[in-house]
Amino acid sequence: MSCSSVSSFTSLFVPPKRSSLSNPKPRFIHCSLGGTVVEPKATAAAEPLLLNAVRGHDVERPPVWLMRQAGRYMKSYQIICEKYPSFRERSENADLVVEISLQPWNVFKPDGVILFSDILTPLSGMNIPFDIVKGKGPVIFNPLATAADVDQVREFNPEDSVPYVGEALTILRREVDNKAAVLGFVGAPFTLASYVVEGGSSKHFTKIKGLAFSQPKVLHSLLQKFATSMAKYIRYQADNGAQAVQIFDSWATELSPVDFEEFSLHYLKQIVDAVKQTHPDLPLILYASGSGGLVERLALTGVDVVSLDWTVDMAEGRRRLGHDIAVQGNVDPGVLFGSKKFITDRIHDTVRKAGRQKHILNLGHGIKVGTPEENVAHFFEVAKAIRY
Repeated sequence: MSCSSVSSFTSLFVPPKRSSLSNPKPRFIHCSLGGTVVEPKATAAAEPLLLNAVRGHDVERPPVWLMRQAGRYMKSYQIICEKYPSFRERSENADLVVEISLQPWNVFKPDGVILFSDILTPLSGMNIPFDIVKGKGPVIFNPLATAADVDQVREFNPEDSVPYVGEALTILRREVDNKAAVLGFVGAPFTLASYVVEGGSSKHFTKIKGLAFSQPKVLHSLLQKFATSMAKYIRYQADNGAQAVQIFDSWATELSPVDFEEFSLHYLKQIVDAVKQTHPDLPLILYASGSGGLVERLALTGVDVVSLDWTVDMAEGRRRLGHDIAVQGNVDPGVLFGSKKFITDRIHDTVRKAGRQKHILNLGHGIKVGTPEENVAHFFEVAKAIRY
């Protein structure tokens, strides 16, 4: 086994000091050389396992984290919700964001620690009033329907609109201390547009499709504003500590392939190209639920990782994507309601099908409300015990 040194990417980021937090602890790496154990000594922190896996380096096991990792299935989160019932209050306060983001890290030690936030967080800064109502979900107070509505949408300036996101990421990066990768995330243009045109969540997407097919110029204008803003938001997250960023295009799979190419793919590529110009080493992950019919097109965006949902067989997804791109996923979240043996078997099946390199173990969607915490713990225990 060999010891890893600090890469140029890691050394680029030096978080500012914060008096209320302790200084980072030195990392210790044990190296076995010819059967002799070398005494541990202080050394520079190696890059997180997740980043090494994405870049195709040899790793001893697949890194693992879970979507909706910090959230409603944890009792510790439910306690915070009782004290702070508003989702926006919880997600727009840096101290609460850090506390909630670290809850699963403190218990399960995943290989990715994702920012607690929401893809709609930028909307207020773009002059789109909204709220997230318990039991109902996102509510857009003034859904967009016309060119005049879109004209009122401002380009997003994260430094001014969401400074708490940058502050939280900086603290998370220092607290996690490179023992895992700190993950940021954003919403993709079409998915964001779907919310603001539909007025919230939707089952049939008739309003956004009606706009796309009857007034495409209006929708393209809105999508362009989101593309420019989300590229800026990704850069902001990276500059403040995010070591990888996931793009959620959850609703793009409601589009036919030809419409996906026009109303989603073009803007996703634009975001990736813009970010890579300034942050070429920042891994970008793309997730779209129900993406079986669009797998090859997801890879055309230029992202580093495609996250597959559970409706795609992992081995088949690998073949369709090719081995030059990393893959994430894709255990069915419902598996976590099964027996521990069942969970174990599904994990091993997914890892076997994904292959040895460029795989991040995850669910094919977020953790479901009511998932037993002990089963989440078992998922991580099994995953972290795997050796290639």
